[in-house]
Amino acid sequence: MLKNYLKIAWRNLFKSKFFSFINIFGLALGMACSILILLWVQSELSTDSFNPNGSRLYAVYERMYLDHKINGQYSTPGILAPEIRKVIPEIKYAVNADFDSENTFQVGDKILKLNGGFADSSMFKMFNYQLLKGDAQTALASPSDIAISRKMAEDFFGNAQNAIGKVIRYNNKQNFTVSAVFENVPQNASKKFEYLINWYTYLKENSWATKWNNNGPLTYVMLRDNANEDVVNKKIARFLDSYNKFENTGFREELGLQKFNEVYLHSNFKDGRIEGGRIEYVNLFTIVAAFILLIACINFMNLTTARSIKRAREIGVRKVVGAVRSVLIQQFIGEAILLTVFAAIISLVLVALLLPVFNGVTQKQIAIPFASGNFWLGLLGLTFITGVISGSYPALFLSSFNPVKVLKGALKLSSGAAIFRKGLVVFQFALSVILIVGTIVVSRQVSYIQTKNLGYDRENLVYMPLDGALISKFNVFKDAALKMPGIQSVTRISKVPTDISNSTISVDWTGKDPNLKILFSYAGIGYDFAKTMKLEMVEGHDYSQNITADTSGYIINETALKRIGFTDPIGKYITMWGKKGKIVGVLKDFHFNSLHDEIKPLILKTGEKDTSGNILVRTQPGQTKQALVSLETVSKELNPGFTFSYSFADEEYQKLYISEQVVGKLTNVFAFLGIFISCLGLLGLAMFTAEQRTKEIGIRKVLGASTGSVFALLSREFLILVFIALLLAIPFAYYGMSRWLLNFAYRTQIQWWIFALAGVIAIIVTFITVSFQSARAALMNPIKSLRSE
Repeated sequence: MLKNYLKIAWRNLFKSKFFSFINIFGLALGMACSILILLWVQSELSTDSFNPNGSRLYAVYERMYLDHKINGQYSTPGILAPEIRKVIPEIKYAVNADFDSENTFQVGDKILKLNGGFADSSMFKMFNYQLLKGDAQTALASPSDIAISRKMAEDFFGNAQNAIGKVIRYNNKQNFTVSAVFENVPQNASKKFEYLINWYTYLKENSWATKWNNNGPLTYVMLRDNANEDVVNKKIARFLDSYNKFENTGFREELGLQKFNEVYLHSNFKDGRIEGGRIEYVNLFTIVAAFILLIACINFMNLTTARSIKRAREIGVRKVVGAVRSVLIQQFIGEAILLTVFAAIISLVLVALLLPVFNGVTQKQIAIPFASGNFWLGLLGLTFITGVISGSYPALFLSSFNPVKVLKGALKLSSGAAIFRKGLVVFQFALSVILIVGTIVVSRQVSYIQTKNLGYDRENLVYMPLDGALISKFNVFKDAALKMPGIQSVTRISKVPTDISNSTISVDWTGKDPNLKILFSYAGIGYDFAKTMKLEMVEGHDYSQNITADTSGYIINETALKRIGFTDPIGKYITMWGKKGKIVGVLKDFHFNSLHDEIKPLILKTGEKDTSGNILVRTQPGQTKQALVSLETVSKELNPGFTFSYSFADEEYQKLYISEQVVGKLTNVFAFLGIFISCLGLLGLAMFTAEQRTKEIGIRKVLGASTGSVFALLSREFLILVFIALLLAIPFAYYGMSRWLLNFAYRTQIQWWIFALAGVIAIIVTFITVSFQSARAALMNPIKSLRSE
């Protein structure tokens, strides 16, 4: 019997080749999109899942109650880890760490600039970073220790074995001994690094991190086997009260624990609570995958149901000879699953072809896990579910035919079937319209981010790391660079202008409410900062070598001035960290963090003697290449022990919105594919409708109907359905995109024309899809269509 069912399915497949192609290719395209998205989702969900101690690993975060707000952050004191481990017995290990630190290393004549971090030996006891050489108990135990990756060991020493005990020169100022070599950090790790240096070095280079009232580094803890997370959370909550005394000031700090493997996806804070993050994009594209697959399934249902009359006699005969409805249902669902199997095979080919492009867009290294049993089980499950969903309604519908009416030739499809089919079209295009609106809104927000006036000019602005001999010879570098071709101005800053993240509450002024604690961002800057950045001074002046009297003072932004409350600020004093100085300038507000955040109060101090940071160079318009040659020449002359490196301000700014750019590109692609799949089904449905109404069209033309009126008749129905879909989709699209835009403090507006444009696109696409078939039917010779009558 199974053999006969397969034969029937195979014959029906080839009897209607075009409709079979639409069904299979539509399903294949929908499944390919879903597989790509689900591979990306699986990659996101698996991030940081490689640690066997994952159930006991936690990140420490901090809530700050100040200025009538609650702020949340992962920055903690740089001396928290050893103290928290000593005081709370449930904590087995604790480590302070800092990542994304780019430094220069030298062995012999070979010099490399690499990205890494700082930690102590607890790092290897807590996390599953496989050690190829060395011992987790002693790695990074000494202040002179460094642990390096397999790749770094091979680059400098040929292999891991040769690296142990060897000396590496760090930033041309200190030697470290390789105490361990670890396997290259896994691709699914959120923190990537080529080296780890003992934590003592970090504290030595960043003395501010040794004070309890300053935050910056990360803190991770691992609980003991029998420890209770809730108990530890209660103990840790007010842990800092014993170290920071802020009684009756309206300021309070609390600590909390978050599962380490949840941080990557859940890292946004709202009112001091963890709420959202990349998980929102994971959820968004999971829904998009379901949408696209559902659109493809609807195609199948619609076309199969519409063409059901072609198989009516087969069903009638089979029922007469004894076939029961349950058997017929099984057969039709089986046929749908068979088609879905073909679609799944084609979808795998499409995924293999599209994966390199997909990886380029998502900036990942996803591969089809052919060796994974879970992948094949998942694909099997996806195929089965898709087949059942696609074939369920057609199976129920076909198996319900009355054999007497069928064999008498009196079968007419009920109005209920037609209404259901139209409902599917409406639902299908409603999903497509939601995707179109989402695409437009995301694209507008990404464009808004890229073109928004930040308060300074990103064009022709170059960043250079301030390291090695350039720290002490900065003024020499500046003077030499200004004499070279292509250089307009030069300054320095302790942090890149797109990430001024350091903050303090230790700011006072005359008349300040002693109970008011305000969080000020701060940075050290050099002479001509405002000039180089092209910032607007509202009052006062920039730091300049020509104005030396006020360089011990402070420059603030407009937001800081509002919080301080001075009406005539120039010459008035504020105190930061006990250092009193005049306000010498007020800068017009500019964005120094992501547009996800509002502009914060900012204090800039002179940083001509800072030991690290970045050089900012404004190049002459159109002379960037000459300027880079000039900078390299001066850099190599003054700083020969370091490789010349640079980045453009515009590129660094774009890095803040990588997630949004990826979402924008993926939304564009999947919206197009969703519409394309919908149009495949619409084309098939239009062809079938024209075929079913051939004689009606012939009669209308014989009675005098024009070609245009017949064309309008056939097209009108589909256009009405799309219009209804538009009306239904608008509120859902508006709600969803409004929620997404709430992630940005500065955002574009959802205007009425976006929905109008989405509707026009949907209508035009529908019209183009059905017009060819409608025109063909309208132009057909009525004699041919009525000959059999």
